[in-house]
Amino acid sequence: MPTLRIRTFTVLCFFFILSLPWIFYVTAHFIETKTFRFSTPDENLQRHVTETIHTIETNADNWTDANWQCQLETQLRKANLEVAILSAASNQEMYRSNPESSSWFSSTERFSLIEDGQLLGKVVIYVPSSRMVPTISAIVGFLLAFIIVGIALRRFFLQPLERMGLVARKIAAGEFDGQLPIGRITEIADVGAGFEVMMKGLRTSQHKQMALEEERRFMIAAIAHDLRTPLFALRGYLDGLEQGIAKSPDKITKYVAVCKEKSRQLDRLVEDLFTFTTMEYMEQQKNVRPIDLKDLFQQTIDGLRPLAQQKHISISTDFEENCMIRGDSHLLERALNNLFDNAIRHTPSSGNIVVRCYKEDANVTFSLKDTGPGFSSEELERVFEPLFRGEVSRNRSTGGSGLGLTISQRIIKQHGGELAAKNHLDGGAFISGWLPGDN
Repeated sequence: MPTLRIRTFTVLCFFFILSLPWIFYVTAHFIETKTFRFSTPDENLQRHVTETIHTIETNADNWTDANWQCQLETQLRKANLEVAILSAASNQEMYRSNPESSSWFSSTERFSLIEDGQLLGKVVIYVPSSRMVPTISAIVGFLLAFIIVGIALRRFFLQPLERMGLVARKIAAGEFDGQLPIGRITEIADVGAGFEVMMKGLRTSQHKQMALEEERRFMIAAIAHDLRTPLFALRGYLDGLEQGIAKSPDKITKYVAVCKEKSRQLDRLVEDLFTFTTMEYMEQQKNVRPIDLKDLFQQTIDGLRPLAQQKHISISTDFEENCMIRGDSHLLERALNNLFDNAIRHTPSSGNIVVRCYKEDANVTFSLKDTGPGFSSEELERVFEPLFRGEVSRNRSTGGSGLGLTISQRIIKQHGGELAAKNHLDGGAFISGWLPGDN
């Protein structure tokens, strides 16, 4: 929508205020005189007045003659004049051209007719004011111009500013859905645009705050649940040992093994929480150096191969040469370790995991495919959410803290890459990602 600057609007208002009275004045003058010339009417009027006085003066004997009065009236109509003839003795009207006419907008010229030293009568000529009607029209135009400019000022200035003030008060009260007016003045439109940007920013900030608050509540509840379960089991087995329930050496060994396993679960959960908190809320210095990603994959596979062999899971690799990247090997190894740990835990016995790493354009692409059950539709939407686990009961039969994939994705993103999850066409989960190559 086109807009006007304040100075342009002000100039137009002044021009309008000055022009409208002049337009009214010229229009009234034209309607009255049938001409746009302003000097000729005064000269003609004076000539008509002189002729009328001469006619009346030379026909003093015919003032009461009806025929002569008709001729005089015809002459007066052409001259746009009115005449009254008064008697010399009593000043009573002997003749008046138009008894119903008003002298409000006319001026009078009075003459005394004297012949041979004797007063014959008095003549009053009503001369129409050639400037009165146009002047009044100009005053009306001036007032009308002020009214129109006042309406324009209210519409284009006051109303938008009043609505902006109302929206500002709503924003102060926490309401960010106010409708701003569309300004026709550039400066007010700019202020409105600034208000709109501010409201969008506040809405976005509010939604983020609500999402963070919801995530905070969820994390507190999830952490409390995940800590309570192994602590409850650990306390139960320790109470059993203390109370002498486990009397045989085998049973004591079993109780101690369970306590160790629960303590390992607690240790891993606390470690994952510390890593997640460090990455989410604290600046972490990365030791960046050139790394061959296939070597890092192989190192991670070698570390987790005993765990895979316990479930008779085979790990197949397809690595290309020169998969060089730049990054922190410790963090990237942690990310890959979480990916493999998740794949091994969800792959059934005698399953298979396929790992690929290859160069694609300027990036190094990698993928892991397992023969597990894959992801449900809900898991695909939330697989990278903190503390999310697909198990409905949130039990730890498959292990895991619900932070592994979240940590992996954020480490990859910190290195300028991406990580995504989906189901493979042949079944099973398919984790793929890429990192910028070291060029």
